[in-house]
Amino acid sequence: MKNSNNLRIISLTALMFSTLCGITRAADIGYHTEEVAGLQVFYREAGPKDKLTIVLLHGFPSSSHMFRDLIPELTSEFHVIAPDYPGMGQSQAPAAGNNVTFDSESIAIEQLLDKLGVKKAIFYMQDFGGPIGMRIATRHPDMVEGLIFQNIAITEDGWDPARLKVVKSNKGPETPDKRAAAESRVSMKTDLTLYQHGAANASALNPDAWTNDAFAIANPESRRVMTDLQLDIASNLELYPAWARYLADQKPKTLVVWGDNDPIFTPHAADAIGALAPGSQVQHYNSGHFALEEVHSDVAARIINLFSGTKR
Repeated sequence: MKNSNNLRIISLTALMFSTLCGITRAADIGYHTEEVAGLQVFYREAGPKDKLTIVLLHGFPSSSHMFRDLIPELTSEFHVIAPDYPGMGQSQAPAAGNNVTFDSESIAIEQLLDKLGVKKAIFYMQDFGGPIGMRIATRHPDMVEGLIFQNIAITEDGWDPARLKVVKSNKGPETPDKRAAAESRVSMKTDLTLYQHGAANASALNPDAWTNDAFAIANPESRRVMTDLQLDIASNLELYPAWARYLADQKPKTLVVWGDNDPIFTPHAADAIGALAPGSQVQHYNSGHFALEEVHSDVAARIINLFSGTKR
């Protein structure tokens, strides 16, 4: 009985310690809004401000919430900023009648970083984050201390052919049929597919991920913005040659981390980025589109290993 009581005390102590540690780590993340071009833009911030900044740019139809597990694992080495794009996550949407594009979203994030005093940064880009981050990088190459790509193609042969065909069909003027088709993809069905398809262990995924996304998907204003962006994906294809030249000419320190079972972007897309970026590191995972749900700790270790010695 005495040994049993001792074990119980040890177990309770360990549980209390782990709980307190969790609270401490969570409390270290700040949740803020900043006015950008008249809009309230939400962002998460963590880590010492005297460290090099890493900017985490989320995918569709998610938000900075997708980095909730990664952020605490980076804060010992980096100052971390993870924004929600205008009209996504918890950021305010531009008023109806304003056509939201990847150009306008990238400018808003650039203005946010300027307001926050970020002069140099590593950009982590997933899905929608790719065309936003690459626009900022090519406009301001001196700002870039490094790039991290996760499941976003910058070559046409990195796309699933059927999805690429749909993207190309949206070129040209918007029509009611195009908009209806694009809006149909802004759905929980799409969201669940992106999380669960190809996951190494779909039953172990945290449902908080898509529950959080449901908040924005249910908001008519956010749905409008995400539909605008779905229709604007074709504009990114035209910039692929410029992005390839940027990687070849500027040679930014580059890490590619990839969920190989993504239904949209193929494993070849990761290797294509690696070939374009001299000296890059490429890591494939048995995971899906939102690979951080399963491999965030390994990704964090690779980021720290490659970039922690980078001077601010």
